[in-house]
Amino acid sequence: MFQQLTQKFGDVIDRLKGRPKLTDANIDETLRQIRLNLLEADVNFKVVKEFCDRVKEKALGEEVHRSLTPDRQFLKIFHDELVRLMGEASEPSLAFKPPVVIMMVGLQGSGKTTTAAKLARYFKQEKKRFPYLVPADVYRPAAIEQLKTLAARIEVPVQDTHPKDDPVKICRKAVDIARERGYDTVILDTAGRMQIDKELMKELGRIKDKVEIHHSLLVVDAMVGQEAVNVAKSFHELLQIGGVILTKMDGDARGGAALSVRYVTGCPIYFAGIGEKIEDLEPFYPDRVASRILGMGDVMSLIEKAQKEFDQDEAKQMAEKVLRSEFSLEDFRKQLGQMKKLGPLEKVMGMIPGMGKVTDQVDPKDMERELKRKEAIINSMTMRERLNTKILNGSRRLRIAKGSGTQVSEVNRLLKEFEQMQKMMKRFGKFGLKGLRGLLPGA
Repeated sequence: MFQQLTQKFGDVIDRLKGRPKLTDANIDETLRQIRLNLLEADVNFKVVKEFCDRVKEKALGEEVHRSLTPDRQFLKIFHDELVRLMGEASEPSLAFKPPVVIMMVGLQGSGKTTTAAKLARYFKQEKKRFPYLVPADVYRPAAIEQLKTLAARIEVPVQDTHPKDDPVKICRKAVDIARERGYDTVILDTAGRMQIDKELMKELGRIKDKVEIHHSLLVVDAMVGQEAVNVAKSFHELLQIGGVILTKMDGDARGGAALSVRYVTGCPIYFAGIGEKIEDLEPFYPDRVASRILGMGDVMSLIEKAQKEFDQDEAKQMAEKVLRSEFSLEDFRKQLGQMKKLGPLEKVMGMIPGMGKVTDQVDPKDMERELKRKEAIINSMTMRERLNTKILNGSRRLRIAKGSGTQVSEVNRLLKEFEQMQKMMKRFGKFGLKGLRGLLPGA
């Protein structure tokens, strides 16, 4: 996510290191590079101009912290202005008499139908709501079936819609059904088009006239950059959208849409799609996004994800095993399984401060492949061997190598690394359970 910007911004700010103070000259030179980087990232030119003007004004003003070095001063100002550009974190209000009706709009191919299901799952899991999905895209029969399939997967009720039905009547009927059955959140998946046209807008307008819509959310493909801003502006002028959901953020190496949409429309970015899985939708936090863009990681998101995915009781038991020097290869195998729940290693490393530069030198995919090989080796061992590596003689190691599709030398290297890990854990064990907090997730 935003890999190009992160790398370029890091190089630019690094040039301020060693300078005695921020001056007109070095600020102008830094901002010139940043301006070019933002334009190359497909950020709206008006956004770039105002952003750079504000950064310069603050960098030369009285808001600079005297205790910080020039590069840190500039980084803080830069971060704060990025956050300001993207707005405050917010979510669509649900404080209405139920059912709350949310209309999803957008161009065809933006991921609108999938996002409707993701949003339903989010409301169900995180907000303890009772969502009702409504396929109102009668022009694309595949969209109706797609939404039904996704709804079944997340166990959310979906309206039975026929391709010949009128979209306005579908939506009106859905609200009545939701009210009768106690569904408190209705999500309307409306039709998209290959391009913005008057017929599409008229249909959406008719739905708004006949149904009380609490939120009109525009789904935008983040990877289309500047075009995303044009789409958002057009929809907002005609429909007065209330918020934006950016999809395919995980594949957006540039960041143009994320940095421009709110400025141009004035509408908040509520959510970001960060992957293809149904659970890959998360609230959009401008401060965290700004930190990631500047290579500062996103520790809060990593912690929140770990708290959701990791078994707290198991983590505590693991910590106690470390204290008693009983941490085995079986425990290590379980930890690898827990780590995989956080997602691809590349995504996890992007959340850790300073790891951006490491990923430039070491391919996270190579590291992921290495971890999979280690897991394959451990899986080829018997439970007795995982719990007691001392019994692993030459013949056992050869059998494990053949079973895992690796070499004996790789088995030996894993065992040596694990032995070193055990020694390190013995040292940590001296600090007690408190000393282990933070070392193992949930400990």
